[in-house]
Amino acid sequence: MQDEPRPDELVKAVADFLRNDIAPQISGHATFKLRVAINALDLVTRQLTLAGDSDAAELHGLTMLLGVHGSLEGLNRDLADRIAQGDVDLTTPGVKEHLWQTTLAKLAVDQPNYAAYKRELEPK
Repeated sequence: MQDEPRPDELVKAVADFLRNDIAPQISGHATFKLRVAINALDLVTRQLTLAGDSDAAELHGLTMLLGVHGSLEGLNRDLADRIAQGDVDLTTPGVKEHLWQTTLAKLAVDQPNYAAYKRELEPK
C-alpha cells in the first residue's frame, strides 16, 4: 500500500489547481482546451473513487443473473450473447434491474451532472 496522497487525491489536486489557479489567467481557445483537460482529470478522479465498487456490484449482479462465475468482461459478453440469441430479455427476472443499476453506476462516473441521472437520484 502506498502512503498518502492516494492517486485520486493527486489527480483531484491537479484538476483543482488548473481550475482555480490557471483557468482565470487564460482566455480564448486555450480556455476550451483547459476545460477539456480538467474534465478528463475529473473523470479519472471519479473512476478511481467509484469504479471499484461499481465493478464489484456489476460482477455480483452478473454472477447472480447468469448463475456462473467469471470475469466482468467475460460475464458481460455472456449476457450480450444470451440477449443476442434470444435466451435472455427484459422479461427475464433480474435483467431489467441489473441493466438499470449498471447504467446508473456508469453515469455516476461518466456524467454525474446529466439532468436525467440527477432526477433518478431524487427521492420519490
